[in-house]
Amino acid sequence: MKVVECVPNFSEGRRKDVIDAITDAVKSVEGVRLLDVEFDSDHNRSVFTFIGEPQQVKQAALKAAAVAVEKIDLTKHEGAHPRMGAVDVVPFIPLHGTTVGECIELSKEFAEEFSSKHNVPVYLYSRAATRPDRVDLPNIREGEFEGLRDLIGTDPQKTPDYGPNKIHPTAGATATGSRPFLVAINFNLNTTNLAVAKACADAVRGTTGGFVNVQGIGLDLPAKNCVQVSINLTHPRRTKIHQVFEVVKNEAQRFGATVMETEVVGMVPLFALLDALKYYLRPEKLDESMILDLYYLGGAQDPTKKTFTEMSVIEFGNEIRRARATPGGGSVAAAMGSFGAGLVCMVTGLSISGRKFVGIKEEMLEHRHAAEYDRGVLMDLIEKDSEAFDVVMAAFKLPEETDAEKKEKADIIEKGTIHAAEMPLATMRHSFSAMTHAKSAAEKGNINTITDAGVASHALMAAIEGAALNVRINLGNIKTKSFVDS
Repeated sequence: MKVVECVPNFSEGRRKDVIDAITDAVKSVEGVRLLDVEFDSDHNRSVFTFIGEPQQVKQAALKAAAVAVEKIDLTKHEGAHPRMGAVDVVPFIPLHGTTVGECIELSKEFAEEFSSKHNVPVYLYSRAATRPDRVDLPNIREGEFEGLRDLIGTDPQKTPDYGPNKIHPTAGATATGSRPFLVAINFNLNTTNLAVAKACADAVRGTTGGFVNVQGIGLDLPAKNCVQVSINLTHPRRTKIHQVFEVVKNEAQRFGATVMETEVVGMVPLFALLDALKYYLRPEKLDESMILDLYYLGGAQDPTKKTFTEMSVIEFGNEIRRARATPGGGSVAAAMGSFGAGLVCMVTGLSISGRKFVGIKEEMLEHRHAAEYDRGVLMDLIEKDSEAFDVVMAAFKLPEETDAEKKEKADIIEKGTIHAAEMPLATMRHSFSAMTHAKSAAEKGNINTITDAGVASHALMAAIEGAALNVRINLGNIKTKSFVDS
């Protein structure tokens, strides 16, 4: 049985009748199980979590979204949390028997049906993103409803992936895609000074020098008479809850504040809580079999499958040597690029401390932050490259007995092959970006790391050349001339 999770966010956290109507819409789909509903009046936002078979989950998302479009008017909406749509974001997450690639296709189906029925522009984000600048939701949502209202239709960079090239007058715009498990967690501080929350968010957010797998903002919560650091851990296996908590706590203390409470939004994987428990209690031994409730339930099944980037180097190497198509050269090229970018981070990090580096510290920090971003994207591409290829291979197995089936199969193969070409192309771009930072680090950085900068450059060049081979071979199978020419 295939099981998918959907975690749609709606811009309503105050009117219980609207939240109840959305809840009823989800529950009306047979086979879908509603796991959780979270809503917050300060955020004026609600988060739903439900699971089921892929098509059932998509139908539940469409029904819930229809209610939101009907009942939520963003021209009258106010809340602390950024938003661009009544149906703000609809992510699909693979749980059991499904892949990220299948969830990407599911999100595209949702985007097409939702946009055509309700005339709402839809953007693909995260693993489904069609452009690197749309991987992160904050980039798409920048300016929110009011700003996007003026940009969609006038700024080519804001042209949606589906639907009309203009914003819906009351429902705004929507993002959808596929992503891994995400932990949403809020830290409430015992102060009303919003600048403190923003400083804490800056300290942990990847784009401002914090953790590469963390998104964060500072919010004002007048109803609770405090401020909040609202966090998304986009890869909780790499960046732990307690790691982020400690940084937020220490940064808040610099301003005379402290974390007074923590809120977990929606569902959270067991391993994320166990990691925090182990860190603070330091048990000699602790695993899921020792938790009484889970023992009587027959043990906990972690729905997250170990990805390539979660494997050890030996495990990943063993995966590569197997006699099967993925992971292949595209994933290895991305891995080479991530190693090279990681070395750039190391070299620049060793070129910022001490008196002799005072003159170049700021420049090295800029290179380090940029290389860290490239490294994170390249790490994700290790998995995404293989997933894109798997989607194409699955498409070739589709039936083609009728003319309609033949056309549908050809269309899916064409779209899948284009996506498969975009993955190594992204590897090339981010490896080249990291190489420019490696060059500056080699020329101006710590002389003791010159050989490391050299190894970084060679690894990045190997990534570029290897990925280029995959781009070329995919281009030979693509019939869309505009894409090939671009």
